[in-house]
Amino acid sequence: MIVLDNVSHDYGGGPLFRDVSLRLEQGSFHFLTGPSGAGKSTFLKLCYGELQPSAGQVSVLGRDLGQMTRDQLAETRQRIGVVHQDCQFLDHLTVEQNVGLPLTTTGRELTESDLTDLLGWVGLGEHAKALPPTLSGGERQRASLARAVIVAPTLLLADEPTGNLDWEMSQRLLMLMVELNRMGTAIVIATHDMNLIRFAKAHVNARVLRFSGRKLQIAGAEL
Repeated sequence: MIVLDNVSHDYGGGPLFRDVSLRLEQGSFHFLTGPSGAGKSTFLKLCYGELQPSAGQVSVLGRDLGQMTRDQLAETRQRIGVVHQDCQFLDHLTVEQNVGLPLTTTGRELTESDLTDLLGWVGLGEHAKALPPTLSGGERQRASLARAVIVAPTLLLADEPTGNLDWEMSQRLLMLMVELNRMGTAIVIATHDMNLIRFAKAHVNARVLRFSGRKLQIAGAEL
């Protein structure tokens, strides 16, 4: 699913992390932790080809991202859902139009019933015709998740998806991702929230990866 082979990445002439080798299997569920600036967001960007490593190789879905053409990379990204830390929408489009954009831009068809079902799944059925500025923080995060999964991704990458949410909403959003994982999607969530990780471990076989000292380590079971 995701294979990193001796991957390093530098920022501003200095090392962010070094010699990361890791294999994340299909259908797995991982949390990515570590202090601010340790490389969590960069790791996720490497996994969908927004960044290239300074050294080493990143392969996703069996293909080396560094060897792909622009068209091949675009094709691969159609199988990857991304929930960004800062949810960005086109404010002049409705929620349902924003959620449907990943399919619209690739020419793929989406039935009205499928979109209705998806918005209902994330609890936004009553907000389908609303504009993004009218949504609360939790509603925006759920809309971002819906937009990420509308392509039926094989892999979902989420960068601090609950960072601005209260505890009840954080649990709700997490359980949506747990449900998606049970349907076969591999999940990687970058988060600072240890309580969220502990909560998740009661519902899914999640592993924890931790950036520390410019290295990526598999955290112990005590989390």
